[in-house]
Amino acid sequence: MSKSYYVTTPIYYVNDKPHIGHAYTTLACDALARFKRLDGFDVMFLTGTDEHGQKVEAAAQNAGITPQAFTDTVSQNFRDLTKSMNFSNDQFIRTTEPRHYAASQKIWNRLLERGHITLGAYEGWYSVRDEAFYTETELVDGKAPTGAPVEWVAEPSYFFNLSQWQDKLLDFYDANPAFVAPETRFNEIKSFVKGGLKDLSISRTTFAWGVPVPEDADHVMYVWLDALTNYLTAIGWSEDGEGDFSTRWPADLHMVGKDILRFHAVYWPAFLMAADLPLPKRVFAHGWWTNEGQKISKSLGNVIDPLSLVEEFGLDQTRYFLMREVPFGRDGDFSKSAMIQRVNSDLANDLGNLSQRTLSLIVKNLDGAVPAIASKLPEADKVMLDAVDGLLDRVRKLFEEQAFHEALRIIWEQISNANKYIDSQAPWALKKTNPERMAEVLGLLAECIRQFAILLQPFMPEATAKLLDQLNVSSSDRGFDKIAGLARLTSGTVIEKPSGVFPRYFEDTAR
Repeated sequence: MSKSYYVTTPIYYVNDKPHIGHAYTTLACDALARFKRLDGFDVMFLTGTDEHGQKVEAAAQNAGITPQAFTDTVSQNFRDLTKSMNFSNDQFIRTTEPRHYAASQKIWNRLLERGHITLGAYEGWYSVRDEAFYTETELVDGKAPTGAPVEWVAEPSYFFNLSQWQDKLLDFYDANPAFVAPETRFNEIKSFVKGGLKDLSISRTTFAWGVPVPEDADHVMYVWLDALTNYLTAIGWSEDGEGDFSTRWPADLHMVGKDILRFHAVYWPAFLMAADLPLPKRVFAHGWWTNEGQKISKSLGNVIDPLSLVEEFGLDQTRYFLMREVPFGRDGDFSKSAMIQRVNSDLANDLGNLSQRTLSLIVKNLDGAVPAIASKLPEADKVMLDAVDGLLDRVRKLFEEQAFHEALRIIWEQISNANKYIDSQAPWALKKTNPERMAEVLGLLAECIRQFAILLQPFMPEATAKLLDQLNVSSSDRGFDKIAGLARLTSGTVIEKPSGVFPRYFEDTAR
């Protein structure tokens, strides 16, 4: 039986349409999910929308429609994004689903029964935009640390005894040094917890759009307790106890943006500890994008629409750029010139040209029959093939660390070496001087291209499918059990004249 792997995006807040940040987080999870499936894992990849809270209620009122009608429309935009970006999520969850109400109320009751929830009154600063409470010392010039406006809230509230979990959280962090990544973010979390935790208000009475608190209809659950529980809802943790919870939980990875790390690395583990449930294995907080050096904001009008990038540059070109351009985990800057450079240099020139040259020479000079790799490899061939065969183990380790940019870098290192190899061996010249050697060179290159295409499937599924189709590799032979020396491209396979997979980008000056 294959090993289980459970990866989640955060559920996205439905007060606006999807932007590059949403696409980036989900793309990283998609690459990871695809990689794990190719590596023989039984994967559960979850994404969805967070649809409750004061912000959504206010946005619906401004639009003159009910909160449910508002969330139905905006949630669909996020669902459409998953199709447009070719994400392979297994589920799309909405927090307005009945099963989620059941799971949210179940975790509430578990916390209540175990003595971790008490009724009191909340007075303090609250940011509607962040859906977060802040202490006086956290405010900066009268605003939340994020820059969001805050308002003074005074209302009855249920409280979760977060203060009681400070030492247990710190002990857990010490025992699980890979729980949060990157390390700088983990240090921030530890510092926050060491600074002292206060009990957390987990219900509201001043608005109604949320999961009702069991046995107290005047209160709705604090949106973050409701939202985080989605990871349990999706795998069947509800009143009937059916589903995949026993085989899927704990989650292997929660992927989040750095702005919501505290909720996932402090509040969520504390809720789970208090509910006597296992904690997720890892939380990774990635950075934010800027646009041509400027912070992205609606007021500046520089929000990056991922679908516009796809329309202009191509789907897999966009997916490649987002995963390659910035060290994953750091903030990064989008620039059109960098995008064009990646599309033309990395994809069209390096991989596209290598494939086109190699396959065209096989069709032209060998009647399209893929030649065998030499039984006794010359040194240059051995160095090349050993390096390519060694990629899977190196890439696998980098995926475990969510170092997607580095995985692509080392694959491209070998693509670059393959281009140097074809230039130095010059198979087009060997046609006259040593046709046998020409065949060996082309056979080795075809095998390298096959392995590159299989390894790059998580990032560029459509483009690599075209490459593997051109090599006549059957759909059942595209997993990681068929590379790294475990199998080779079948010699004698007949291929057709190749067509370009990565067109060069030419800027439309008429725009």
